This record gives sequence, structure tokens and C-alpha cells, in this order.
Amino acid sequence: MSVKTLELQERTEGKSLYSYQKGAIDKIFKCFEEAQEDYHLLYQLPTGGGKTVIFSEIVRQYLKTHKKQVLVMTHRIELCRQTSKMLTEFGVSNKIVDSKADLSDQGDFNCFVAMVETLNNRLTDNKLDISDIGLVIIDEAHYNSFTKLFKFFEKSFILGVTATPLSSNINLPMKDNYNELIVGETIHSLIANEFLARAEIFSYNVGLTSLVVGANGDYTVKSSEDLYTNTDMLTKLIQAYEERCKGKKTLIFNNGINTSLHVYDTFKRAGYPVAHLDNNNTKKERKAILKWFKETPDAILTSVSILTTGFDEPTVDCIMLNRATKSLTLYYQMIGRGSRILKDKNKFVVIDLGNNLHRFGPWGSDLDWHKIFRSPNYYLDGILSDEELENNFRYEMPDELREQFKKSEQVYFDIKKCYIDSIRAGESSKVVLERSIQHHAHICTENSEDLWDALALAKLLGDDIDYRISRYTKCISKSTYNFVEWLKDDYRKKLNAYLRTNFDQVFEEINGFPPEE
Repeated sequence: MSVKTLELQERTEGKSLYSYQKGAIDKIFKCFEEAQEDYHLLYQLPTGGGKTVIFSEIVRQYLKTHKKQVLVMTHRIELCRQTSKMLTEFGVSNKIVDSKADLSDQGDFNCFVAMVETLNNRLTDNKLDISDIGLVIIDEAHYNSFTKLFKFFEKSFILGVTATPLSSNINLPMKDNYNELIVGETIHSLIANEFLARAEIFSYNVGLTSLVVGANGDYTVKSSEDLYTNTDMLTKLIQAYEERCKGKKTLIFNNGINTSLHVYDTFKRAGYPVAHLDNNNTKKERKAILKWFKETPDAILTSVSILTTGFDEPTVDCIMLNRATKSLTLYYQMIGRGSRILKDKNKFVVIDLGNNLHRFGPWGSDLDWHKIFRSPNYYLDGILSDEELENNFRYEMPDELREQFKKSEQVYFDIKKCYIDSIRAGESSKVVLERSIQHHAHICTENSEDLWDALALAKLLGDDIDYRISRYTKCISKSTYNFVEWLKDDYRKKLNAYLRTNFDQVFEEINGFPPEE
């Protein structure tokens, strides 16, 4: 019997906590008692582990034992409302400090919940009395927008909570704003004890060297949209969905509204139930879309980054990362949207179309958060570049396509090895493509009854051909767009010509007898 099952059986009316949550609270309060009043403590716990539950209980206990007030800060209004609701469930009377809040009754409350920008305005205007704030809790503390408010709380204990203690700004590391990190339960442990669902990740290799990194350290929206709105990528997206996610409730993350709209149109034309959501939707539209998504078993929701935080829909069965990111935090946030566990759900599918798995490793891998907290640049510098990642790629035929070539024991052709061997033998690099064409012709013939079957199979090899051309151009260090496109087209023509000329001969070599007339 799992830890979770045992603890659920022990629950009584009201709010209770799991043992790892109680343990975290004990550690945090121990730090309260031993550290100076202006200590800055950071607590890490994976998405789905119950950070809001933990700090709501901390607020409840703190107010019982200290004659001070508490302030909880978030970076989005949805999180403000969710936090306020959770605090109320813990019996903590609280007031949301938003742009329309009447603060004339602020003396009646010991706990306030505020969004960072609104709070900054209220404090600048001296509209909120913070002289008695003893504890400040910061949700999603990796966002650096909070740090500008620290100057107002020089005599307060600050507790930041986050799933990923890695700053959203590489130039402002979290260790500069927090004295200590407490690491909570690992994803692996939460999965093992049935608190989180297990992720099954399928990564589709994508060429990303056209992407541009912006001033914020992540890929720009424009370069992402140029790549992810092209026909090849949209086709790859829907093929991946049909292979792994068809019929499952699916959440698609994109980098750019235009990309999300293209995704919406693609799925709509294919006849799938799909909706698009971005920050331009009204509150009424957003509510209606999320209600539809919740109630529709095979719903597909395509969005930008609006649902990475403050969104909790346990029925999500498939997460599609239709984007690349340099942000470890965003990678974990996106996948975490599918990790909520249900009675009949203990795993979920992740489709990665941004080489994110190769960049960061599996979701839930053993990361040393203390080391990342102390030396973020050391961790970030160790992440492979897109070019390095792609140099390690090996094309793998999708299962459905591999079935078409089931008579062939080996369908992979190592372009790089062939190139090195040919150069060492003093041959021209052109023989590499000639041998690749011969290999393709061989596997097409091997799985055909006649020439027309072989030509039909050759048409299915587009992704493999593109991959081989990409590897070849890297080998010869010549990869202008026009040259690469010409090579791809020329390869296809030569493959068809080779099949037409040599099919009978290759067929007889493989089978020991000529094809039927």
C-alpha cells in the first residue's frame, strides 16, 4: 500500500497534510526560530507537490504564534485568487490587494495577498501599511519581478517558494537574494508514492539552428513562429498527436500566438475538437474555453505560456511541447501541467518537438538543486547548444513507417561515418550521397513486389532524406538554404531514377529470382 493511500485513510475533516509537507513546515519554522528577522529562505518543491497548501498552513500557524501580519505575493491575478481561496480554506481571513481594493478596512486583516505590480504601486503611493508585516511569502519566487520590493521589507522574514530555484534572469541569480535553500521531496519520490503521475516522454528530433536567442536568454517569438508555422512542422505536430495522443485530453504549448492559431487551424481542418487560448481572450471567453476543456474527454487546447502557472486540470493526459525553450523552469512548468494524479490516471504522455528532453534531460531526473542554486552559471554553461544537440541526433523511423520496411533489418545509414571513410579512402564526398541513395533503393526494393511499390515507398522517406542531407551538408561545411533545398530535390530525383534503372537487378540480388513480369 502506498504512502499516499495510508495517509488518505488517516485524514479527518478539515485540512490535513502529508508527512513530507509536515516535514517541510517543521524545517521552515526551525529556520524562523534560529535565523535573524530579515532572513531570506527559499523552499523548492515540484509542481503538484502542494506548495500552496504548505505555505497556507505556515501562515495559519504563524498568525497563531506571532503578533505580526503576513503578506503573500504572486505574479498573476489568477494566482492571487487561488491563494486567497486556499488561505480561506485553512481558516485564514485575508484580503486581496488589487488595483480596485478598498484599503480602508486593512486594519481588520492580518493577512494580505497581492500581485507584485499592484503592490509596488500601492507601496509607492503609501496606500498600504506594511509596518507590522513579519512574514512575506513569495509564490513562484524564480520570477525576478519580486526583488524590487525587497527594500520595503528589510525587517521581515522572506520565504520564497518555487519548483525550480533557477532565476528567470541569468544576470540576477537567486543566491544573491536568498540566504539559504531548502529542497523538498523529489519528483521521483512523489511519483513512487503516488502523489504525481509518471511522464512518458517521446522526443521528435527537430532542426533548431534557425532559432534566435533574445535578450531574455530564450528563443525569440519571431524566430520560433517562422519555424513552427511552416508546413513541415505542423505536419510533424499532427502526426505526433495521432501516433501518441489521439483521443487523449491534450494541452499544446507554443511560443507565439500566431503559432497557436496555426495549430488550431491545422487540428480543426483535421476534424479534431480543438480550442485556442491566449492572453487576448476576455475573462468570459477564458472561463468558457476552460470549462469546455474540462468537460470534453478528447479536447485539445492550444495556447501560449498563459497556462504554465496557475492552471490545474488533472484530467490532462497529454502535453505537447510545440516549442523549444532555454528555460529549465519553463520546461518543468509545462510538463507539470499533466502530472496531477487521479484514481484512473497514474501516467501521462509528453510529446517534445523542441529538443527539450535532449537539452535538459528527463522530467524528474536527479538534479542537484543546491548546486544549481549556488552556481547557476555552471549549470547553464553545461547545457549543450542546438548545433551540438543536433550533431548527436540519429534519425529513427516512426513505428508506422518502420512497419512499411519490416523486411529490412537495418534502415539507418550513418552519413557521417560514410563521409569519414570516403575521405580517408581519397574519394570524393559525392560518393556519400550515391551510397545513401543505393541504401534507400535497397530497402525500398526489399519491401516491394514491383517497381511501383518501391517508388511509392521512396515517397515516404522524406524525413529520412532531409535528415541525411542535413548531416551531409554539416560534413562538407556548406549549408546555404538554396544549396540544401537543391540537394534535397536532387536526391529525390536521383533515388527515383536509380530505382527505375536498377530495380530488377537489386530485386534479384535480394531475392535470388527476378520480379514477376
